[in-house]
Amino acid sequence: MDNKIVVYKSLFDTYNSMGLPVGTIDPFAAFTIHNLKDLHPELPFSSAGYRPNYFSFVFVKDADGQYTTDELTFASVPYTVYFTNPGHYKSFEWRRLEEVYLITFTEEYLKENVHPDIFKEFPFLLAETVLPRVLEPETFAEFEHLYQQIYKEYHTDSTYKKKIIANLFVVLLLKIKEYFWKDYNPIYEGNRSSQIVKSFRRHLEEHFQDLVNGKVDKPFRVQDYADLQSLHPSYLNNVIKSKTGKAVSVWISEKTITEAKSLLQHSTLSIKEIAYLLGFTESNHFSNYFKKHTSVSPAEYRKQGENA
Repeated sequence: MDNKIVVYKSLFDTYNSMGLPVGTIDPFAAFTIHNLKDLHPELPFSSAGYRPNYFSFVFVKDADGQYTTDELTFASVPYTVYFTNPGHYKSFEWRRLEEVYLITFTEEYLKENVHPDIFKEFPFLLAETVLPRVLEPETFAEFEHLYQQIYKEYHTDSTYKKKIIANLFVVLLLKIKEYFWKDYNPIYEGNRSSQIVKSFRRHLEEHFQDLVNGKVDKPFRVQDYADLQSLHPSYLNNVIKSKTGKAVSVWISEKTITEAKSLLQHSTLSIKEIAYLLGFTESNHFSNYFKKHTSVSPAEYRKQGENA
């Protein structure tokens, strides 16, 4: 799989790049809902591979096609519900489209309109490769009722449009949680989530080795580690925190201190040189940082080692 697959930040960018109609897609919307029949005037259609930087639900009532998520391909048969989150490799093919509704949304939308601690309330949103669910018609009808209501409100000029959609969407999420992920806990999920953690920790180790060996002179931030896996930084942070109990920034801080301690104890480098190796432009900044995390200054720590 090509890790250089293009990343799209919105549905507008995705469809625009594919030469599909975007006249009805708001390029700045954090939440969208569309009947895909309106966006695919010519069939069959096969997309190129891409990585969306947004969440999506696809509700297939009547269509024929297929979806690929990461390395898994699924048939798009009637009464299927798909869910994907940011960073996954995706492609799709539609041979026939009658009624397929696509909802896309960003993490910012979720936190502002659904719940400030969204992944605690709805942990299944952190799920990795999620298998599609083919429902019984009567069960699918419950979801259809909700997404049709959301679609209707999406196209009104109501003063309360935003709040109504947000509340209906909460109901939709609760229904999905009830039917599919009632007892879901992301910390027990294996497969790709675990691979994300393993890759992050490997990247962390490799980057700090490059730092102390003078191969690079700038420490990675969350964005840099996310870019290495083609993930949104917030999404990477949420997966790492849910799996390990520590945010990416905490991992970086702890690794910085660990390497600093090792250099102070086992090298003859000056504190200024150590500060520079670890990416600090000022030795005073490094000293303050080290003391904040250890309660002693670098000089005091080195002296303690010498007296041990």
